[in-house]
Amino acid sequence: MQQGPVVVTGGAGFIGSHLVERLLADGESVVVVDDFSTGRRSNLADVADHPRLRIIEATVSGCAGFAALVAEASYVFHLAAAVGVELVLDAPIRTIQTNLRETEVVLAAAELRKTPVLITSTSEVYGRSDKPWFAEEDDLVIGSPSLSRWSYACSKLLDEFLALAFFRERGVPVTVARLFNIVGARQTGQYGMVLPRFLEAARRGGPIRVFGDGSQTRCFCHVRDCVESLVRIRACDAARGEVINIGHDDEVTMLALAELVKRTVGTAAEIERVPYQLAYRPGFQDMPRRRPDVRKLERLVGFRPSAGIAEVVRLVASGN
Repeated sequence: MQQGPVVVTGGAGFIGSHLVERLLADGESVVVVDDFSTGRRSNLADVADHPRLRIIEATVSGCAGFAALVAEASYVFHLAAAVGVELVLDAPIRTIQTNLRETEVVLAAAELRKTPVLITSTSEVYGRSDKPWFAEEDDLVIGSPSLSRWSYACSKLLDEFLALAFFRERGVPVTVARLFNIVGARQTGQYGMVLPRFLEAARRGGPIRVFGDGSQTRCFCHVRDCVESLVRIRACDAARGEVINIGHDDEVTMLALAELVKRTVGTAAEIERVPYQLAYRPGFQDMPRRRPDVRKLERLVGFRPSAGIAEVVRLVASGN
């Protein structure tokens, strides 16, 4: 592994800040590039004065000297992206342009000295598929372009195509990590993330608003398991040129999640079902399930997320 700092784009975000803390604890020098559009300085408060941390306030594309920074880096974790259902529906142009432009800049910079890069993608790229498990080699079923929900999925999928093209055509050592509903301390419900939104509502005494009929299922992965996966992928040469799911496969309906949140918080809050047409503006389409196949992750790095849904809710409810 070459010497030099680790660059984390989006390092002031929810996942990025936990990754930064882990890298510093492991003895790494870290450079964060974040424009604080969705990330927060408070996320890095515990390490802000760390002698091996440098924070650059900028977008990737607007960061002076970014190419030189990446050329000297030992690794790049590219987490910076437009995030959240609310933002996707409110600002589809910004979503598409942000995801594509910033990833292209990262990959072009990495090409100069073949700096290894991990590009974070999303389970959204699986689209409308109704398979019981989502595996990395599955065909992807994207919805109609008339529904702006799919602009995010398509922009991240193009990120993946671009990353793998740089790997195959220009020899850039790239890995794509598809993240499935990562949760934990510092995540906000501001952009539509369901678990922090449920917890906040439960603590207020309700109602806990479940969109649709509540039968749709999701799987949730604690951020500590996500970070462990990312760190192990970095150290795995066999992961380069691969797409890898990161998530837990413990599946739960949204109604059952709301009930679990109620029990965990200890509240009698009412659970209210809200039709999608009232919950979102036009352009939204939900998927019935989102369950990862994580066998490839386990095979490549010898690890799979361990915290099931009950433990995840307990940890998040306690601020961890």
